[in-house]
Amino acid sequence: MPATTPAIDVVGLTKTYRARHREVRALDGVDLTVAPGTVLGLLGPNGAGKSTTVRILATLSLPDSGTARVAGYDVVRDAAAVRRSIGYVSQKPVTRAMDTGRENLELAGRLHGLGRRETRARAEHLLDAFGLTESADRLVRTYSGGMARKLDVAVGLVHSPAVLFLDEPTTGLDPEARAELWAELSRLAGASGMTVLLTTHYLDEADRLTDQVVIVDRGRVVTRGTPDELKDQLHGDGITVDLPSVEAASAAAGVAARVSGLSEVGVDGRRLRARATSGAAALPVLLGALDADGVPVLAAGIARPSLDDVYLHHTGRTFEAGTTEPAGVAA
Repeated sequence: MPATTPAIDVVGLTKTYRARHREVRALDGVDLTVAPGTVLGLLGPNGAGKSTTVRILATLSLPDSGTARVAGYDVVRDAAAVRRSIGYVSQKPVTRAMDTGRENLELAGRLHGLGRRETRARAEHLLDAFGLTESADRLVRTYSGGMARKLDVAVGLVHSPAVLFLDEPTTGLDPEARAELWAELSRLAGASGMTVLLTTHYLDEADRLTDQVVIVDRGRVVTRGTPDELKDQLHGDGITVDLPSVEAASAAAGVAARVSGLSEVGVDGRRLRARATSGAAALPVLLGALDADGVPVLAAGIARPSLDDVYLHHTGRTFEAGTTEPAGVAA
């Protein structure tokens, strides 16, 4: 693939599923261009269209319309060539629990057409890279969740793909295991120059790992840019106020709407959110107004813009408030 050819090039991608006697538009005209060597974070709540996009790019699902090319190959017309060029790590485990880590890697290498000697060398290299050498000859069923997930990623890398798809790679892991996998992914992406498309709903993960971020909501791209670019677009500070009940939060929103200098006032459960040019100046005024109206406050804080603020700005909802599609519809 020439350096000038996008690693991923998507135009007008659509996909509709039928679930519970109704149609759900999972993708509604997605456009996406990813340069070689980029780590791209595809963000959005459950049901936003992330996994559907990845499944189409990995040739596991057909689009209804639009075009998509990966590593220079059309995902419909040249599906076999796409599969040879990519690694795919799904949300579900891909390894065989009753085989050892080494056996899983060597099996994956042979399935990808590598010779016996090359397969063994790649397995050794990846076991070392992911810190699994000491566990290489143990059955995978004895691995911790973090170790098993590292092995899943290693299986996706065994044939040295040009593009790697990671679909929610750290879901279900404890914070320590997530941090370990982050470190390995950062190191490998930086050393190999491989293109990585990462879907996640962990915003700290996207902030740490990605060069570019694309946020999708209800099957559409709502914004894109580097994490810092997207956060810098939101001027000022974010203000949060935690209330004892949903009713109190609703009352607080009414008070906040009357406070000069606040914008983007909204409620997320029992939390009030707003933006201000100067949070340090606006927060005391807001708290005073809430006290005057008899609205009790549990906690309050000020923060610089985050990716969650970016999502809230573009969709009117936080990630946590995102809707989940009906059963049978990919996220």
